[in-house]
Amino acid sequence: MNADMSARPPAGELVVVTGMTGAGRSTAAKELEDLGFYVVDNLPPSLLPEVVRLVDESQGRSQRVAVVVDVRSGSFFQGLRSALALGVTGRDTTLVFLDANDEVLVRRQEAARRPHPLQEGGRLLDGLERERVVLAELRGDADLVIDTTNLNVHQLTDRIAEAFGTPETTRLRVTTISFGFKYGIPADADYVADMRFLPNPHWVPELRAHTGRDRDVADYVLGRPGAAEFLDQYVPLLAGVAEGYLREGKRFMRVAIGCTGGKHRSVAMSEEIARRMQELGYVARALHRDLGRE
Repeated sequence: MNADMSARPPAGELVVVTGMTGAGRSTAAKELEDLGFYVVDNLPPSLLPEVVRLVDESQGRSQRVAVVVDVRSGSFFQGLRSALALGVTGRDTTLVFLDANDEVLVRRQEAARRPHPLQEGGRLLDGLERERVVLAELRGDADLVIDTTNLNVHQLTDRIAEAFGTPETTRLRVTTISFGFKYGIPADADYVADMRFLPNPHWVPELRAHTGRDRDVADYVLGRPGAAEFLDQYVPLLAGVAEGYLREGKRFMRVAIGCTGGKHRSVAMSEEIARRMQELGYVARALHRDLGRE
């Protein structure tokens, strides 16, 4: 091996998701995306090498990639087995096949009100039968077969996370967002807390020009009556909800912390809540939406 090759960083994993229509491919793809994969849906197999090359160039070789390939690709789908056998991407590849019994697949497709891509004007069951024939050899090649017949969405995401998650990607990510009520409440917040019950540093001349990220302002805000009591009760509440989120397959929590202008109280409290959540083992960070607007 030459020096240039040995110096290259290791290539990230490639996961190819395929299987029966209605077996949960979209759910698996969404979970892989949440786990940090770069995900491409409905990819013609012939484009696998090109996608990997583009990811290598734009995201780096260590970026993990997942592609969803299925019979929607038409004649292109036939090249999947040969593409995988030849190792054309240069990455360690895992082939995941999602399956379920016909009764469940029919029920799911009818609920989605979508025709089967191989139905060809006939019955939905006819399309499933044709699909099973097309996929038979690929199912035999699969590294991981997941039967979703008796799995709900959360159970399927758990199976994917178990197979492809890392300690880093399966931990809950908490984002605390400071904001000013006069600019509006963040629309995407899961929880909103109001810090206007605390004295406003704006009215302290030596603190007015500073922000909640400055030590003197943070000490002032956290030292006011009621601040410690709020934190001691609110952070355990968030931690309890976080555990429920994880059980339900949610790995992102956005907590909005507001004050009048989003400069002092909300900023200091957002930073402290994020710090305490980190101490509890969560991946947490503080963002400050309105800092600098005044």
